[in-house]
Amino acid sequence: MPRLALLVLAALLALVACGDPPPSNYPTQALYLEDTRLGPDDELEITVYLGGGSQKVEDVSKLYPVSVDGTLSFPMIGTVQATGRSPGEVEQDIRDRLADGYIVNPNVTVQVKQYRSKTVSVFGEVRKAGTLSWRPSMTINEAISEALGFTNMARENAVVVTRRHDDGTVEKFTVPVQKVANSLAPQFYMRPGDSVYVPKRMF
Repeated sequence: MPRLALLVLAALLALVACGDPPPSNYPTQALYLEDTRLGPDDELEITVYLGGGSQKVEDVSKLYPVSVDGTLSFPMIGTVQATGRSPGEVEQDIRDRLADGYIVNPNVTVQVKQYRSKTVSVFGEVRKAGTLSWRPSMTINEAISEALGFTNMARENAVVVTRRHDDGTVEKFTVPVQKVANSLAPQFYMRPGDSVYVPKRMF
């Protein structure tokens, strides 16, 4: 009888060990404004309209890459600082400089087509591990999807996200991704530099 009890206890402990770990109390904020600041190699779509209206200035309305030195070259006004600024700040700078003798009351919009300077990584039990381009309000489900989804051996509710902050501190979050996908847990939003690890099931 004691031996049988020990066997039952061992089996229960094994089941507990193989079960899903408790999720972290992770942040659920979708976007941090500092994450939207531009960097080298980002691609911007800049559109200029005449007189605050709807007539587009075709010659200057196009895609502009941010160079490795953090600037872009814009017609009429020359070099525009981009790195470290938000899209709105770049928009205001271009608008003000165009209005200073080039276009009367210009209407300028700046949209980020791709944040090439900001990435997240996904590795472990996914079908295509690697580095992905980050985008505002990117969810962990989208990151896993871009890595072509989980393998058959993935522990989908034991995914670990490592987040490194500018001050050198590191946080780790256990995210139940399958439960998130089924709306049984809060959404987890990626930040630039996040590293996602999908562990392997033991059985």
